[in-house]
Amino acid sequence: MPIAPQNPESLLVDVAGDAGLQWSACITDVDTGECLLDVFPKRVLRTASVGKLFLLIEIARQVDAGTLSLGELIDRRPEASVADSGIWYALDADTMTIGDGCALIGALSDNLATNVLIARIGLDAVAATTRNLGYTSSELLDRIRPERLPEHPPTLSRGTAGELADLLLRLGNEAVISAKVSSRVLDWIGLNTDLSMVAAAFGLDPLAHLEEDRGITLRNKTGTISTARIDVGIVGNSQRRLAYAVLANWNDDAPVETRDRVLAAMRAAGDWIRLTLAEGTTPASAGR
Repeated sequence: MPIAPQNPESLLVDVAGDAGLQWSACITDVDTGECLLDVFPKRVLRTASVGKLFLLIEIARQVDAGTLSLGELIDRRPEASVADSGIWYALDADTMTIGDGCALIGALSDNLATNVLIARIGLDAVAATTRNLGYTSSELLDRIRPERLPEHPPTLSRGTAGELADLLLRLGNEAVISAKVSSRVLDWIGLNTDLSMVAAAFGLDPLAHLEEDRGITLRNKTGTISTARIDVGIVGNSQRRLAYAVLANWNDDAPVETRDRVLAAMRAAGDWIRLTLAEGTTPASAGR
């Protein structure tokens, strides 16, 4: 159990100069709506793969509406191969169901599955549902590209901690479109194997944490590029649930220790969340 962790507001501090480190963070009580931590919550930053949440939501919405089947087969062959996060590019199978593709995105943030599903669903549909949910600063902007050229959107996705924490809060309250949609999306991201950031503090098995472990239940989605780390999630115990979003961006030429600093601060935020859940307290917050 973490002992008296430092309030993360003192660690999520911008660093000017070469590092160019910027933060956006928000932690909210899911059941009361109380804001526990708030660090530049309206600042728009690159969110890497976190924007894939909006794709999963649109797919779940269409399934709920009866216009899409999770059993429909999708084929990767029309798509240019993309590697990095995910595993489909390394598998022999050229086809899989939409449901399996969503599971790969939830578990491994699979880039190839993302591109194939974007081709099937359409970015316009994803954007429309994102706007209908009321989000104006958080969105999936593009597909994954081996090279991002001037004519392309500048990044895969962007967002604010305030909006992303609200999204997780609403998912936890079964209020993203419908209870079925919310539950389906949470089931997909419950498979997430990346617990390297905020979620590192909870001591869960990265490969198997769908069920409660040591009194903690977690659902989260992360985003990683060379100049960003993002972790958004909902975590709770039998007494309390918290929605969190912690975003960090920095410069391409930042000192090599910048990433270590970011990961340490994100882990500290997780320690603080864990202690807050264990004690059932509401720490003082000084938003800025």
